[in-house]
Amino acid sequence: MTTLLCKPLGRRALAAGALGVGLATTPFGRGARAQAKKQIVYLTPGLDLPFWRILAKGIADEATRKGAVAITYDSHNNAQTQLQNAQDAIARKVDGIIISPTDSSTAPAVLAAAARAGIPVVIADIGTTGGEYVSFIISDNEQGAYGIGQVLGKALKAKGWNTGSYGMVTISLARNNGKLRTAGFRRAMQEAGVKEAALSQMQTYTADETFRFVQDMLTAHPDMRGLFIETDQPTIGALRALQATRRQGSVLVASFDGIPDFVKMIGDGTIVGSGMQQPYLMGQRSAQAMFDHFAKATVLKQIVVPIEVVTAQNIQQLLPTIKTTVFGNEMT
Repeated sequence: MTTLLCKPLGRRALAAGALGVGLATTPFGRGARAQAKKQIVYLTPGLDLPFWRILAKGIADEATRKGAVAITYDSHNNAQTQLQNAQDAIARKVDGIIISPTDSSTAPAVLAAAARAGIPVVIADIGTTGGEYVSFIISDNEQGAYGIGQVLGKALKAKGWNTGSYGMVTISLARNNGKLRTAGFRRAMQEAGVKEAALSQMQTYTADETFRFVQDMLTAHPDMRGLFIETDQPTIGALRALQATRRQGSVLVASFDGIPDFVKMIGDGTIVGSGMQQPYLMGQRSAQAMFDHFAKATVLKQIVVPIEVVTAQNIQQLLPTIKTTVFGNEMT
């Protein structure tokens, strides 16, 4: 199995045979195959985020175990690029497509194109507003965010800061998982009696973007005592903003998802914890659903992968598990 990370290619380039890094060595087209290997494509929103890279690794490793080929396409958080990637995969007559859509409203166009070509699709996270698919693999975003919200609420109360306010930097609320994640956290904050002061939605999903969002929040709301950053890498930007405004130590930060840097940060209290999805496990489950479909086995329409709410109190206990399921064995 070969996993290849490539940018979208124009049809003129494809016609000329300019297939990009490594792709020329991978045979496409069902009739042209010398071997019976299944070929699947994974369409990911953006490989700049660790979460999607680890999910892609889970798919690739499971494909290897099945003697298949998996190829990953980066949509660069652009719906048109995503559709072009899907069209390229369909033109190459792959056996299946796994997609993590750029947002839920962009998935139906890909699902419709694949359905016309008779290619099965599994959705890995985010969700769709419509269309036909084999299975949807999702984390329990609402419960996971509620859990980390409870952790932050208790930490604020312990410091006597629960009369202050909190801010959120969310993933896109056009994504179904973003809506659930935000709702779960809000529910925990309401129960803790902490008021919401500000919300900004990510567009580029970078640390620099979140740095600007949080800096503006802290300036506009001097009573802010808590922050919830809805994915991992941008949390680094939030911490930088606290340093730049000299508010570190007076604002508590909770996160979602996980990168290896979080192990130390949670342990030393830099962040109070994180609701960690398990992207490697989600990738495995997504590929397993596709291969079960190929084998004509029964496949659940929705497969829920649990979220680990990781804090200073349980991180050492959970570390052996999350090294694989969250970090994809990339933690040194």
